[in-house]
Amino acid sequence: MTTPVNELEAELPGVVGSSAAMREVHRLTRLVARTPATVLLVGETGTGKEIIARAIHRLSPRADGPYVRVNCGALAEGVLESELFGHVKGAFTGAIDNKTGRFEAAHGGTIFLDEISSTTPKLQVKLLRVLQEKELERVGESRTIRVDTRVVAATNQLLTDEIAAGRFRDDLYYRLNVWPIYLPPLRERREDVPALARHFLAHHADEHGCDPPELTDEMVAALQQHDWPGNVRELENFMERAVVLAPGQRLTPALLSPGGREERRWRPLKGGGGDLQGLIEQLVLLGTRTLPDGTLHGRIVDAVERELIEEVMRQSRGVKFKAADRLGINRNTLHNKTELYKRLDGEPPPGASPG
Repeated sequence: MTTPVNELEAELPGVVGSSAAMREVHRLTRLVARTPATVLLVGETGTGKEIIARAIHRLSPRADGPYVRVNCGALAEGVLESELFGHVKGAFTGAIDNKTGRFEAAHGGTIFLDEISSTTPKLQVKLLRVLQEKELERVGESRTIRVDTRVVAATNQLLTDEIAAGRFRDDLYYRLNVWPIYLPPLRERREDVPALARHFLAHHADEHGCDPPELTDEMVAALQQHDWPGNVRELENFMERAVVLAPGQRLTPALLSPGGREERRWRPLKGGGGDLQGLIEQLVLLGTRTLPDGTLHGRIVDAVERELIEEVMRQSRGVKFKAADRLGINRNTLHNKTELYKRLDGEPPPGASPG
């Protein structure tokens, strides 16, 4: 019997949104979940790609099997290769024992490969083999291992652009793009903002043990007018801050002002360096008033480094592999620094909330 369209378009567990764009996401997710097809999730950072990946797994015949997530953009090539495919004792310095890879660990279930566009050509060849042949070899071993693992990949880049730039294999793209699902940014589904805001207010009020703030019509209009460049993740972070700032109170658009939502953000660098100079001047003034002798230089260096990293991350559209290459630093170093900034800002790391 054919499933009614309205049933296919019903909201997925854990996914809030009934706009036309999201109904299409619900429909495609339910249709593909029942099949073994490889899925490619495409969307900006913070649009909820991991939540959809988990929904595909939970709705599939593999729901009782393992679900394994790998952030391909957070690990250096050698580490990622070992994580995905495993290694044998003595394969490289520090390989003191045999290690089962994530593909093996996900046997009979689903593996979610986030930030797939950040993988290197060497790893792309090995990924292609797993997709085509359903087999792999651990690092340092010639024995072939068969795996039965469903692949869901995600990217915040257009892989066709990456192919044109010579950074991504077209044959791997065709293997991954069996069933593409586009996750729209929040600015393309503004009608979902009120429901999302109320959901996050209730969730975080419960988490913090307080009454949720009142979401006024004026506040709803302000939230819907904002573009939310960080998408659902940014909206959730803002709603949690609102719970902390105004528990049980009426929320006003003032919270979206520079003194509210943006108070802890560094200003972006401009071509003439005027904003950076202003930042340094502010730190110097702060240092002369409050900082112990000898600490001002370190504060300024840290601030400039953070400003530079965040600007390059913006220009690289959040892809750590590209940003690290432009900055001339190791990808692990970049990952550690960005995670530190998020902790300082009170924001969860990628994957901790809709991603």
